[in-house]
Amino acid sequence: MPYAYIVEAARTAGGRRKGALSGWHPADMAAEILNALVERSGIDPAAIEDVIMGCVSQGGEQSTALGRNAVLASKLPRSVPGVTIDRQCGSSQQALQFAAQAVMSGTQDMVIAAGVESMSRVPMNSAIDVYAQAGMGKGPWSDRIQHTYGVREFSQFRGAQMIADKYGFTREDMDRFALESHQRAARATESGAFNSEIVPLDIGTSAGAVAHVQDEGIRYDASLESIGSVRTLQEGGTITAANASQVCDGASGILVASEAALKTHGLEPSARIASLLVTAGDPVIMLEEPVFSTQKALVRQNMKIEDIDLYEVNEAFASVPMAWLRMLDADPARMNVNGGAIALGHPLGASGTKLMTTLVHALRARGGRFGLQTMCEGGGMANVMIVEAM
Repeated sequence: MPYAYIVEAARTAGGRRKGALSGWHPADMAAEILNALVERSGIDPAAIEDVIMGCVSQGGEQSTALGRNAVLASKLPRSVPGVTIDRQCGSSQQALQFAAQAVMSGTQDMVIAAGVESMSRVPMNSAIDVYAQAGMGKGPWSDRIQHTYGVREFSQFRGAQMIADKYGFTREDMDRFALESHQRAARATESGAFNSEIVPLDIGTSAGAVAHVQDEGIRYDASLESIGSVRTLQEGGTITAANASQVCDGASGILVASEAALKTHGLEPSARIASLLVTAGDPVIMLEEPVFSTQKALVRQNMKIEDIDLYEVNEAFASVPMAWLRMLDADPARMNVNGGAIALGHPLGASGTKLMTTLVHALRARGGRFGLQTMCEGGGMANVMIVEAM
């Protein structure tokens, strides 16, 4: 089977809720990523055969064919199609898998997988709220689903707490994990580790336009005491806003190409996509599926976790990567080496290609060979990808 290659990978620096990127329309923010991928690769933009855009909250400014709208807002010619997909938090990771599958099947040679989410302008769960206010039915979970699973709604917050309880993680365990995320992200930023992957976006300030080039959510002065002072999300629970991912605005994207396209356009790949997988399990505990998906992916590739040099496991809640580490018997020093979503933010539909962007750049910077990315997703799903640095 033909291989799919990652040629370029880029992201914006994250913006906090109502922060630096809140003035950017999501279609324009995504368009800047498309422009950067084309400019950095030096290819003719007309060579792009499709844009696959991940986005979770597809309402308001993120509705009505956001993937196509991002193309229309970009420097790509109008001949380039665009489509928007939703696999919850794994939306742009699934976009990358679809792009890779298109190339591996031989039906396309050059595809951009991307994602965008403006959580400031289109808040999480806003689509459900609009449906309720407009009297448009009972919401996404029918009576049949509620009866089958014994819940009125599926809650990621409840799932995160269930994982913490199942694995016996204390509040202090998760707060220490959160502190490490901030410390790693701070060190990465200060050392310039993110410089090559970030696309600057101009933002207005009282002093005029400046380039937004640093992730806004990192707490450089974070301490166990400050993190521990944040109240829990539910009485008697251990999950807090401080040991969970931050609301974030951002966009990211990856240019995927076939071997034929590499030769035709004179491109040097950053990585080869070695394996891709998506699985699903319990929709109630929901966020545990990356454990089982990773185990299956490693068996399929005849690999062990020791064969993987770096792994990016989305920090939706601290309990999720902590459970993953324990069940995989993985090395914590190899996971989220430049910090994760607790510090850097989780821009929902943009997080998949954001994490892969950071993974590919980190592999090359550290001289690693294999990298693995996985993330929990609403409904009890998980994507896993293994890449080989070139």
